[in-house]
Amino acid sequence: MFKQIYRRIVPKKTSAKQDATRSMEIENFIQKHLFDQEKYQHPLKLNRFEYQSFSQCGEDGIIDEIFKRIGTTNKYFVEFGVENGTECNSTLLLYKGWKGLWIEGNAPSVEHIKTHMSGIISAGTLTVLNSFITAENIESLFTQGGCPAEPDLLSIDIDRNDYYVWKSIVKFKPRVVAIEYNAIFRPDVSFTVPYDGTKTWDKTSNFGASLGLLNTLGEEKGYSLVACNFAGTNAFFVRKDCLGDKFLLPGDAEAHYEPARYYLYKKDGHPRNVIL
Repeated sequence: MFKQIYRRIVPKKTSAKQDATRSMEIENFIQKHLFDQEKYQHPLKLNRFEYQSFSQCGEDGIIDEIFKRIGTTNKYFVEFGVENGTECNSTLLLYKGWKGLWIEGNAPSVEHIKTHMSGIISAGTLTVLNSFITAENIESLFTQGGCPAEPDLLSIDIDRNDYYVWKSIVKFKPRVVAIEYNAIFRPDVSFTVPYDGTKTWDKTSNFGASLGLLNTLGEEKGYSLVACNFAGTNAFFVRKDCLGDKFLLPGDAEAHYEPARYYLYKKDGHPRNVIL
């Protein structure tokens, strides 16, 4: 969804000079308003570790830092809503030797993955399922894909029913959960779309769930909110038995909330192409 929003707010045709200028403006904005801000200087604040390799924004860095703090067990991830695999929260982990399961509803995207990542699929490093995800089928898809009971990471981004799908995952207990939130709503608002397993994003602000409601759900499921990325798109939860004293203000949605900064979407360097 984030990528589709970006396409609407940024002109499709720009010159190389315009692209370079915009990239520098974004870098300057991030430096001034993130890395140089006192708010983010606390050593336990995860935003100060943000970086982007294949993630939409700084999620790669936050995930990396979380696992530096809590360690890994099986180095197994599950992510759904991956499109063609060139821009998601677990692609970098494949380069780091992790294994995992991707679930994607778009058949051409799955074919792209199978063509470009045939090596790691054949080796059993990556399992890819083509399925439209609902609250009713999610656990059976985990079982079908061979997911362990406690994967290290679960990443959820399906643009509409994220809240209900996470709520329905009860037999599997990932140590870390990354989930898209609707940053239009501040943490004091408990919002989610009505559940309809047949619907997808309608390209309006009526999507997903607010950070406040996701935080409540996380607490009910035994997780604490530890960060939101600076672009205001993903929230990160750590299972409470893994927390220790390694995170700043766990569970405090007001402290971790970041507003929507979709204009920060960018990919410096060569266009991403994952061949594994």
